Amino acid sequence: MSKENKTKLLIKILVGAAWIDGVIQAEEREYLKKVVTENHLENDPEIKSLLSEIKPINAQECYQWLEDYLGSSPKTEDYQKLLEAISALVYSDGDIDIQEAKLLSRLQDLEPNGDNKSIPKQILQSIKKIYQKAIAT
Repeated sequence: MSKENKTKLLIKILVGAAWIDGVIQAEEREYLKKVVTENHLENDPEIKSLLSEIKPINAQECYQWLEDYLGSSPKTEDYQKLLEAISALVYSDGDIDIQEAKLLSRLQDLEPNGDNKSIPKQILQSIKKIYQKAIAT
């Protein structure tokens, strides 16, 4: 996959992640605009359409994009970039919705090297526990 296509797919995942709780928050919208501008994709028709918020992105589509982005044997670098981008988006509004925690948990399951000692892994483990507590009550 070309670098430009990979970047577009990353942005699509971020838009899907922003929709995962049913609504794009103002802070998430600002973060998305910043990422799109930094990557010079503000005039891309597909990205413009996704950012128009006319049609919500369902969780299943977002999860499919995640798997497409990482592929069958993901590189640690791609995983880290994805984790950082999604984490920044999720934390941008200061509130982690249950669906967002579920997305982070799913992403954790896709980690390529399975290193339990990494900081992102520890953060995701904590979020996963919070999510599991929330759905148990």
